[in-house]
Amino acid sequence: MGRVRKALVVGGGIGGLSAAIALRRAGIDVDLVEIHTKWTVYHVGIVVQGNFIRAMVALGIADECVAAGFPYDGVEFRDLQGNLLADIHGIKLAGPNYPSDLGLTRPALHEVLSRNAIKVGTNVRLGVTFNEIRQFDDRVEVSFTDGTTGTYDVVIGADGVNSKVRQTIFGEEFKPRYTGQGVWRYNVPRPPELNRAVMYSGLPTGKCGFIPLTQDTGYVFLVQAEPEDLRIPEDQLAPEMRKRLASCTGVMAQLRDQIVDSHLVVYRPLRALFMPPPWYRGRVILIGDAAHAVTPHMGQGAAQATEDAVVLGELLARDEPIGDLFEAFMRRRYERCKFVFDASIQMGEWEQHPTPDADPTGLTAKLMPTLAAPI
Repeated sequence: MGRVRKALVVGGGIGGLSAAIALRRAGIDVDLVEIHTKWTVYHVGIVVQGNFIRAMVALGIADECVAAGFPYDGVEFRDLQGNLLADIHGIKLAGPNYPSDLGLTRPALHEVLSRNAIKVGTNVRLGVTFNEIRQFDDRVEVSFTDGTTGTYDVVIGADGVNSKVRQTIFGEEFKPRYTGQGVWRYNVPRPPELNRAVMYSGLPTGKCGFIPLTQDTGYVFLVQAEPEDLRIPEDQLAPEMRKRLASCTGVMAQLRDQIVDSHLVVYRPLRALFMPPPWYRGRVILIGDAAHAVTPHMGQGAAQATEDAVVLGELLARDEPIGDLFEAFMRRRYERCKFVFDASIQMGEWEQHPTPDADPTGLTAKLMPTLAAPI
């Protein structure tokens, strides 16, 4: 059958670096190519839950991730006046020694992942991607933009929502769609009283909140309906974000007033994609946003990409036919990712088009047992 001995990972983000670590720990040689000449990660934060921390334990880097961030427990839901609507506690899925939730900056997470990917022996090549992928029964031959070539047992497309691997292998049919919302983020000093994630409802078509990142910092976020072609001059991003938060009171009003540097505002339109099964053809498989790009409403984008990586590393260590291993991957990942995707999209729909049966706190609580299930 021929055990997998060498793999190519396309993409050096969270999913790609996690896959590289998982495969190297399984004894597989890994080349990782990243199209950008420098690893640039925008400076805002990320919130992760217990299933992400559990995946980090599997990769052997959980302690470093927790040390780089701010551990906390669950999320509070409040109205714009600060009244508590619901309080959902997290689940310590990684064991009693790890938190249920964690906030950390994206650069901090990237530093942990990239350092460990290199430490375990990943051959990282920046400023390089592929020109052509040619599949054969027993191998994949790849030509690269730097003029080199390589032969691999498998190729893993971890190159994000606009995946070139997906386009090359599956064609133009599957493209991300705009969901109708955009997300605004801005880092601020952390008020001492904000030591958990907090979501504020009551905005006309969205929500806002705060995520702690370190002992000293956190970030304000705003998710709301925006036109797809929104164009705001870069020097006007801060006043525009403040304007959208004008109805906030209390601590959120204080944080809003600290949004003063337009160059530090990060705005992204929300685009989503969910590939039908299977996410592979031949010896090439998609993971993370390349296969299931989810909106941030449930805080699960990074977690699901990392879980993909952990499962793939476990399976590719086996001496079984590639097709059987990829099918096993789909059985373990498809329904779980679909549930998270659907829940995230539903949250966004409720925010844009409120209905009497809208129940964001109930849906959040329903997600917890799904995340607690083994991957």
